[in-house]
Amino acid sequence: MESTKPRPAQSRRQQTYVFDIVLEPDAFASGEPAWTAYCPDLPGTTTFGKTKEEALRNVHEVVQMTIEGMIEDGEPIPTSPLTETDAVESKVIVTV
Repeated sequence: MESTKPRPAQSRRQQTYVFDIVLEPDAFASGEPAWTAYCPDLPGTTTFGKTKEEALRNVHEVVQMTIEGMIEDGEPIPTSPLTETDAVESKVIVTV
């Protein structure tokens, strides 16, 4: 007789990624100071904040969502080095 017990779902091993982040001074349309933050390795991850700290928090969230989406879609996670012209200000660490 075959067992009818449910099988535990296969869990995927968590992976940690470290991405360089570029932070640049910017301004809102009103002229109010702002900061732009983006991950050069992940196109489309540009975001902003009123302060450097807010921009960094926002880009961390965008990078996290982007990586989770790439994993769900079976896309490879990029690991390319930055070019010499990129001004890296910070890094984000994402564990998925």
